[in-house]
Amino acid sequence: MRRPAVLYRVDPDDPRAPSEEVWARLSPAGRARVVASLPSEFPVSEASPPEGDEHFGAKVGARSALGSYFARIGRRVYLACELPVYYPGERMFAPDVMAVLDVPVHRREKWVTSVEGRGLDFALEVIVSGRRRKDLVENVERYARLGIPEYYVFDRARLKLSGFRLPLESARSGAGPRRYEPIIPQGGRYISQVLGLDLAIEEERLRFFHGSSALLEADEMIGTLESMLDSLEVRARAAEERVAEEARKRKEEARKRKEEARKRKEEARLREEVERRLAEALAEIERLKGRGGS
Repeated sequence: MRRPAVLYRVDPDDPRAPSEEVWARLSPAGRARVVASLPSEFPVSEASPPEGDEHFGAKVGARSALGSYFARIGRRVYLACELPVYYPGERMFAPDVMAVLDVPVHRREKWVTSVEGRGLDFALEVIVSGRRRKDLVENVERYARLGIPEYYVFDRARLKLSGFRLPLESARSGAGPRRYEPIIPQGGRYISQVLGLDLAIEEERLRFFHGSSALLEADEMIGTLESMLDSLEVRARAAEERVAEEARKRKEEARKRKEEARKRKEEARLREEVERRLAEALAEIERLKGRGGS
């Protein structure tokens, strides 16, 4: 007997992915329809007001620094800013920065854990003028309950960093209530076991460190490359000037050698001329003497 089709409708005012039980009962076509109907932006009632350049710069800077680093070491880490995330039966949320390790890296409009087969590994929220309670209280409880191993909050206005981590046994088992433990900084740095990097605030920026080396953000990398390019251009111009100067010197030396050769040739000609005239004079003297004695 054929099972009746299971339908699931997404509430546009409170978009949620189906629970695991409902998802398991959906057909592949039904799942595809549900995923397509999940919005890739917040409903108007849920949307947060924009927070300006400081908020944008902090989250994009963090993503660019991490993206460049993981690309350089050849590790597949999916990174996104404010990407809608759907856990089964949960309210949609969008961390300022999210990371999922060792997954295919391609463009996504949303992250649906039932489709991807896993949830987030790392989340970062940036506070500038937004609700601190949401990021420092509500999200701490929620992200822990969802099993996100690490969660950081960068308070840009107060230049304060807070880190939270699931206990290892809780992250592995997934059983029982999950609660974060605060990450205690070591020497001013917070160690991210998920990313394999350290986090700290330096010169009013959230910095990621690999050992003693800070990961550069996109604008800093551009500035560094431009400085390197300027330096290379200066060195190239100096090299061109040295080559031109050496060519000028070689040309001048060749001219001098040519002039010296001309002078030697002229001197030799003059000596020959003098010797010839002297010989002629001596011969004339001898001739005159001969005539006088005859």
